[in-house]
Amino acid sequence: MTLPAEVREKLAELELELSEGDITQKGYEKKRGKLLAPYIPQIQGVDPSLQIDNRIQASSQAVLPGSKHNKSRAANTRDERFRSDLHTEAVQAALAKYKERKMPMPSKRRSVLVQSSVEACTPPGETSVPENPLSAQGRECPVLTQSRLMFILGRSVTTTNTTAHAALNANPICMFFSLSNQCSAVIQLAEVNKVCVPVNSRVSSKIQQLLNTLKRPKRPPLREFFVDDFEELLDVQQPDPNQPKPEGQQMSPLEGEPLGVVTNWPPSLPAALQRWGTTQPKSPCLTALDNAGKPVYTLTYGKLWTRSQKLAYTLLNKLSTRNEPLLMPGDRVALVFPNNDPVMFMVAFYGCLLAELVPVPIEVPLTRKDAGSQQIGFLLGSCGVTLALTTDACQKGLPKAQTGEVATFKGWPRLLWFVTDGKHVVKPPKDWHPPIREASNDIAYIEYKTSKEGSTMGITVSHSAMLAHCHALTQACGYTEAETITNVLDFKREAGLWHGVLTSVMNRMHVISIPYSLMKVNPLSWIQKVHTYKARVAVVKSRDMHWSLLAQRDQRDISLSSLRMLIVADGANPWSISSCDAFLNVFQARGLRPEVICPCASSSEAMTVAIRRPPEMGVPPPGKAVLSMGGLSHSVIRVDTEEKLSVLTVQDVGQVMPGALVCVVRVEGTPYLCQTDEVGEICMSSGSTGVAYYGLPGMTKNIFETIPVTSSGVPISDRPFTRTSLLGFVGPDSLVFVVGKMDGLMVVSGRRHNADDVVATALAVEPMKFVYRGRIAVFSVSVLHDERIVVVAEQRPDASEEDSFQWMSRVLQAIDSIHQVGVYCLALVPANTLPKAPLGGIHISETKQRFLEGALHPCNVLMCPHTCVTNLPKPRQKQPEVGPASMIVGNLVAGKRIAQACGRDVAQLEDNDQARKFLYIQDVLQWRAQATPDHSLFLVLNAKGTVASTASCLQLHKRAERVAAALMGRLNTGDHVALVYPPGIDLIATFYGCLYAGCVPVTVRPPHPQNLATTLPTVKMIVEVSKSVCILTTQAIMKLLKSKEAAAAVDIKSWPMVMDTDDLPRKKSPQMYKPPTPEMLAYLDFSVSTTGILAGVKMSHAATSALCRSIKLQCELYPSRQIAICLDPYCGLGFALWCLCSVYSGHQSILVPPLELESNASLWLAAVSQYKVRVTFCSYSVMEMCTKGLGSQTEALRLRNVNLSCVRTCMVVAEERPRIALTQSFSKIFKDLGLSPRAVSTTFGCRVNVAICLQGTAGPDPTTVYVDMRALRHDRVRLVERGSPHSLPLMESGKILPGVKVIIANTETKGPLGDSHLGEIWVSSPHNATGYYTVYGEEALHADHFNTKLSFGDTQTVWARTGYLGFLRRTELTDASGERHDALYVVGSLDETLELRGMRYHPIDIETSVIRSHKSIAECAVFTWTNLLVVVVELEGSEQEALDLVALVTNVVLEEHYLIVGVVVVVDPGVIPINSRGEKQRMHLRDGFLADQLDPIYVAYNM
Repeated sequence: MTLPAEVREKLAELELELSEGDITQKGYEKKRGKLLAPYIPQIQGVDPSLQIDNRIQASSQAVLPGSKHNKSRAANTRDERFRSDLHTEAVQAALAKYKERKMPMPSKRRSVLVQSSVEACTPPGETSVPENPLSAQGRECPVLTQSRLMFILGRSVTTTNTTAHAALNANPICMFFSLSNQCSAVIQLAEVNKVCVPVNSRVSSKIQQLLNTLKRPKRPPLREFFVDDFEELLDVQQPDPNQPKPEGQQMSPLEGEPLGVVTNWPPSLPAALQRWGTTQPKSPCLTALDNAGKPVYTLTYGKLWTRSQKLAYTLLNKLSTRNEPLLMPGDRVALVFPNNDPVMFMVAFYGCLLAELVPVPIEVPLTRKDAGSQQIGFLLGSCGVTLALTTDACQKGLPKAQTGEVATFKGWPRLLWFVTDGKHVVKPPKDWHPPIREASNDIAYIEYKTSKEGSTMGITVSHSAMLAHCHALTQACGYTEAETITNVLDFKREAGLWHGVLTSVMNRMHVISIPYSLMKVNPLSWIQKVHTYKARVAVVKSRDMHWSLLAQRDQRDISLSSLRMLIVADGANPWSISSCDAFLNVFQARGLRPEVICPCASSSEAMTVAIRRPPEMGVPPPGKAVLSMGGLSHSVIRVDTEEKLSVLTVQDVGQVMPGALVCVVRVEGTPYLCQTDEVGEICMSSGSTGVAYYGLPGMTKNIFETIPVTSSGVPISDRPFTRTSLLGFVGPDSLVFVVGKMDGLMVVSGRRHNADDVVATALAVEPMKFVYRGRIAVFSVSVLHDERIVVVAEQRPDASEEDSFQWMSRVLQAIDSIHQVGVYCLALVPANTLPKAPLGGIHISETKQRFLEGALHPCNVLMCPHTCVTNLPKPRQKQPEVGPASMIVGNLVAGKRIAQACGRDVAQLEDNDQARKFLYIQDVLQWRAQATPDHSLFLVLNAKGTVASTASCLQLHKRAERVAAALMGRLNTGDHVALVYPPGIDLIATFYGCLYAGCVPVTVRPPHPQNLATTLPTVKMIVEVSKSVCILTTQAIMKLLKSKEAAAAVDIKSWPMVMDTDDLPRKKSPQMYKPPTPEMLAYLDFSVSTTGILAGVKMSHAATSALCRSIKLQCELYPSRQIAICLDPYCGLGFALWCLCSVYSGHQSILVPPLELESNASLWLAAVSQYKVRVTFCSYSVMEMCTKGLGSQTEALRLRNVNLSCVRTCMVVAEERPRIALTQSFSKIFKDLGLSPRAVSTTFGCRVNVAICLQGTAGPDPTTVYVDMRALRHDRVRLVERGSPHSLPLMESGKILPGVKVIIANTETKGPLGDSHLGEIWVSSPHNATGYYTVYGEEALHADHFNTKLSFGDTQTVWARTGYLGFLRRTELTDASGERHDALYVVGSLDETLELRGMRYHPIDIETSVIRSHKSIAECAVFTWTNLLVVVVELEGSEQEALDLVALVTNVVLEEHYLIVGVVVVVDPGVIPINSRGEKQRMHLRDGFLADQLDPIYVAYNM
């Protein structure tokens, strides 16, 4: 047949467009398909996408070309046969596309390796990643040919429709470990080279590998700017315009054949039992087997009838409470029978029916904490169950309380337990007969079902529905009287109950019940019983067929020729087809006829929906379809022709049940009828479905009373339909096909995936070596507004770490390839630790719950957030910078003032400050020694709370003189002297001694004797960097500095001169040194910043006096005052308060060394109470010690008369954002001891100025505001209400000190910013430090920190840059001078911020979220390395919890900060280094991590 000329011309045009790149391959195929469609022959009246090509009439077992099959069978391992060979090969072919590329393997500490044979330091595993996805070879897949793929059982389903193509199928497999485009825009790999990391470090090489896997973005980088709006919009996935859409006509509802009229059909099920029990009493009803497969008891119809009657009589007449019968007809009764006792169950079930009670069969609770047991209890409670029937043996085995009674299970109502085979069951009197009524609409029984979320519902089945269902099954299966049937299923619910307990009695059949426990011991038992009893029908699940395949070698002499029907109860499962094929393959030789395999589809709500009829009913032959997975993910049926890999082979589940009307409706929203080539939820209207969810009218209406409508909104019938929760379509010949269940449906980025399909793909990756088949759970969790797929499997004990990792990475690639969806998390747990459903299987909802609670305890985890999370907000593009001038103009126009504020003016404050007339602090001391020689300046307390030492003005002066005398002969004026003392009077005296002698003191924290290796090098470094020519110290420390232990840590020969000042001679120095000018250097203040930089600042005499005066004014300090200080005296404000302020202001300082709190946590607070201190200072570490150590002891402290009501202000000395949570919990805990909630506040200082803010005694209370955390990331402040989403509380850092001016400046343009704008805090004040002495670690911190000017506006004032981000906000409060009060809020250190995705993050915010995510996370620190976010968490709990944290940490950071965590490191408590101020040393931690020094419990590299 030739094509018309105009069509050929259009085709040529299309070819040209394609070659020139004007059209995509997919668009080309679509248009070409449309042009050719009219010329491809079609079969009349059948939807083109489901056309049947009758030419291929393969015999049903020729699944693949025979020779190949026999070969594979001989060579194959056992499980190979169970898998659909097609799927396995597709998976192998998909994996072959991935080029080997190293992926970093997680590292694990030895103790955590569950049962592993590998060293802890395994080199990273080899795994595969695809080549350039667009290369031609990548597309070809030699393993599968067209003919091979289109294997169809009995016929072939093909299509003429080339347009039908999933959007994602057209481009070959997307790169597996690709970063989502958002990240790609941020990872500039150039930066990798900047970071110097030890090259041999294992960690750095793994991170490098991780970066390599992330190098290629999944989508092109975004060009458009991030719209700088407050709502950081998550990227909404736009539907692909080329995605397949359904094209068929609207489906028409499908009717089953009418229910036949049977003469003498009993009017109800009890009537049938009465008939057989009286007319055929010897006829066998049920044979029970023991665990050896021997028949233990055969229940006859006569026995069933008499025993049920006895039980019915006893239940109604012999159970009473307070002379009232316990049960009335219609009451619900729980049936608790073990799976190996079908006889007692059957008697109890029919006993209840005869007594008109409603049986509620449930599982036997084995422990008090069974998976899902609480929900079952909820169901029993809502059904009003008060009595449970069970057997004697079962009752003995139930968990007991101390009283010997059956324990009450968690969430269960109080139950009476009644034993049905005990002496209490009595024979009814002759004149008593159970009421045998016609089947009515009253409830007959309640079957429980567990939903996807884990809640349990009771489905009520009426007597008439039960009867109608038996009738329909009898007709569909062609059951005849006295047939023998083998039942392998659970007889308490679903198909096991319908066939093996109800329909069997209707037809007087003989059931051989095979218990699960026997199947576990002997998987062939059911086949042997079919052979022995010549059973005509067997009811099984695909699992039973699979198990028997594994064991069939041992049996030669069995025959299945008696079977006319092998009912596969889970025929709707995607892998049941491969079980059926493989089973047939093996057992055809033993008499199994291909046509007797009858898959069926059912659900608890609708009961049996469809079943393949037995061959004698003359039904059309069975069908199979090979469907495109891509199409299915868009709910479209496309028979696959070209994409060889991602296909799903499904078999039909036969025809609709007799007397039923079935249709397929859209899953979400209004139940519109689907088109013929669209997948939807199957709905069924019939007299034989369940009626309702017990006690849940709303859900009942949605599920049991659905009214399907046509596209124009017209109801298709006046009968209500029941939703079956099965997803499928109606194929040719009115065959029903099921492709999934609602419970397993996962909607990821608008595409639908079925949990069972994902399991099948995971199993096709050679699972038997590493994980247990059938022990894989797949579910989705909602993270960041989309579903994310989680796969959990049980690992075999003999699988090595490396093999498992290899397997995991292959599974991820296979799922990515075949389903075109990323797996968010793949976890392996030790064998037998997943919660079990009653008959084997995994309890999915419980597994999901444990995953989300961090209680799964995996032994291996791989997370791939980079691949899956594609809806992050677009990275923020920096706008072309607005100039500083337009900034000011903009603020003026907007009516905003420029953000600046100042403390009170020092010059204007007239006070009788005697010390003001002295230029130098040492002169003040001399003056005080003469004026008030005996006035006590210092009290030092020891751990017992008693005074260890004191110093009056004169004593301090005399001790300082002795030190000066010792120094003057040996040192020159201006020499630097290191003072290495424990906190105490010695430190203060030697400080003033140095000033007397004209030397420059440098206070240094002494090394810790138990930890010399880390503390001594810091001492050495400060001594060297400060160029100290002499060390003054105590005898004990002097010995320590020169000890053998010290030699191991530092070079002890290079110490400068060391003098001990313990026994100095009482000599007076010749004369005091007088500095020529107050601008001269007074002392050096060395401190290690949080970024790990050691910085020493120069404090002049003028700055020292100004600092003391400013603090004196703010805190109203006079000689009559007492203040308590619990701080380290070595640097910053702590040093000033400890050594300078008392001398300047004359008040008495009660000094509490923080170290003493380790042995006596209440020391500081007891001292405050004892001395009735109004003003006290502490550090965050001290506050934390009190909160943690004394939280539960407030009562004991009250009894010791500790009273904190005297405290007016308690200030935390800090160089960071106030820790609100800590200060609030401190206030709350000690409120009981009289601490005013208004007392606690914080101070703020930094290297350039050690005291910028300090609450002091006057002025308004510190205010707290709530800001939007998302706006902060864009350097903007947006105030929100307390409790609003993304809100972050910030507390003002105290009041600005007198003489201090503060302005907020833009970090880049150095222009001033407006009120409530985030910028760098700049400070101008007489007590600013004059500069860095040296900065060790980063020479780039230059002078501009100390003298910088605004680029616009007031360009004259000299400012110092604090290096901290913050903002000023004018409040409604008034300060001491009557002006409106300006509050300063510190947000965080600029050096510490993380620049990620174009936004600025503060580590503390991410850390707070992480600490909240799991109870076992004690502390957390984050840092970045080459744009990867690394989260280090300290685990306070057992090491088996370590891997639980990986997913929780990743989730919380994604949800709250829109960031993908690159590496999660789990370490022991105490590993995160903290400095003396209680601040985390994140940079030290980073160096330790990269140099592999942390000894982590687990390191997870998120892909």
